[in-house]
Amino acid sequence: MMRRILPLAFAAAGLLGGTPGAMAAGDAKAGESKNSMCIGCHNIPGYKSSFPSVYSVPMIVGQSPKYIESALQAYKKGDRSHPTMRAIAGSLSEQDMADLAAFYGAK
Repeated sequence: MMRRILPLAFAAAGLLGGTPGAMAAGDAKAGESKNSMCIGCHNIPGYKSSFPSVYSVPMIVGQSPKYIESALQAYKKGDRSHPTMRAIAGSLSEQDMADLAAFYGAK
């Protein structure tokens, strides 16, 4: 009985949008149109923010898309604790995160 149920469960997961925790496929072109919140800090070499404390802002161009997407998800969930990034990530959908990751990863 269990041999029949398990394949059906995997098939149903595929119909409902994939496996739980799977990342959405990103579209670099769509990410380019969504990056206005990112470029003000992450596109300036040597930039340091002053809130909540002096913080060296990393350049994200060329970073692994999986890393960028995971980092954004962690900020959104509160697993990473930078208030500005948490607010920005909180405003992004899963697709927005995937698109931004694809855009920055492709550069």
